[in-house]
Amino acid sequence: MKIGVMSDSHGNIDYVRQAAEYMMEAEVGYIIHLGDDYYDARILDSLPTKVIKVPGVYEAVYRDASVPNRLVENIAGLEVMITHTKDSHRSDLPQDKIPEEYIVSRKVAIVLFGHSHSFCAKLKGGVLMVNPGHLRTEDKKGEATFVLLDINNDVTVTILNMKQEVKLEASFQL
Repeated sequence: MKIGVMSDSHGNIDYVRQAAEYMMEAEVGYIIHLGDDYYDARILDSLPTKVIKVPGVYEAVYRDASVPNRLVENIAGLEVMITHTKDSHRSDLPQDKIPEEYIVSRKVAIVLFGHSHSFCAKLKGGVLMVNPGHLRTEDKKGEATFVLLDINNDVTVTILNMKQEVKLEASFQL
């Protein structure tokens, strides 16, 4: 199962569209947008794949109790947390899932998060932590990037820039 993940588009709809086009060519089963800005992901809703989105912690929609700030989804047999931050945040609502609890207790196999604008893929206590980076045109943290996850017997994480150049590729056994 292939999954496309993007975050922190901050209004850059062109990069959201470009990343989504690449993801669709890769035949992803899901496209996940991790917030900032939640409404940037509306252009994904017409795609013939499942779209999951959560808001960023400083967006007004983050304080809307009818919109989940963190989700846990079963994807390809693995529990995956979808969140803007990898840790609790002062903007969290009382009903929000607490990432630290899910990570420490290994209730999830993967945590997909954004917020920092810095891409990464690493194991933390047996949980795969993946940040796709950002989709801004310019950012002091570096160039725009997004992620393809390929879940089979292992999980391969491929982080690409907007020129579709591989910035990081790694496989993890979960």
